[in-house]
Amino acid sequence: MSKIDAIQADITTLAVDAIVNAANETLLGGGGVDGAIHRAAGPDLLAECRAIGGCPTGDARITAGYNLPARHVIHTVGPIWGGGSLDEDHLLASCYRNALELAAENAAASIAFPAISTGIYGFPKDRAARIAVEQVRAGLAAAPMVEIVTFCCFDRESLDLHRHEIARTAGE
Repeated sequence: MSKIDAIQADITTLAVDAIVNAANETLLGGGGVDGAIHRAAGPDLLAECRAIGGCPTGDARITAGYNLPARHVIHTVGPIWGGGSLDEDHLLASCYRNALELAAENAAASIAFPAISTGIYGFPKDRAARIAVEQVRAGLAAAPMVEIVTFCCFDRESLDLHRHEIARTAGE
């Protein structure tokens, strides 16, 4: 049985097998968690991302972690919130499923997710937390080698929402 938890921390400091980057489609760095991960990993991450050539919204790509304590960075591109009528829920769910699948394929026993799309992309935090936890719980059935999933939240509101969803779905 996998352990799912939520913490408030800097994702770039976590010693896990893989951290997830809430990237943009170019994978070349940006603001928020994306910029922080690129700064902490160093220039080799940017070089590898440049060679990948981008990533469509809802999908994921994996790189080495370079100067991070994490072995891998899984880059996923969340949707920009457009009011809920642009398939945003499906695209966000796809981010979590694809990232978890890449973690399993790369023998990652531990993975940390940020609250994808809830920063500058404007996805409602409560809705995003529900989708995140539900998708991870569902995805773990197909990825039993992933033993620890951490939702690494930037602020207290996101932390509380993720913890609520973890508790709500614990009996499912």
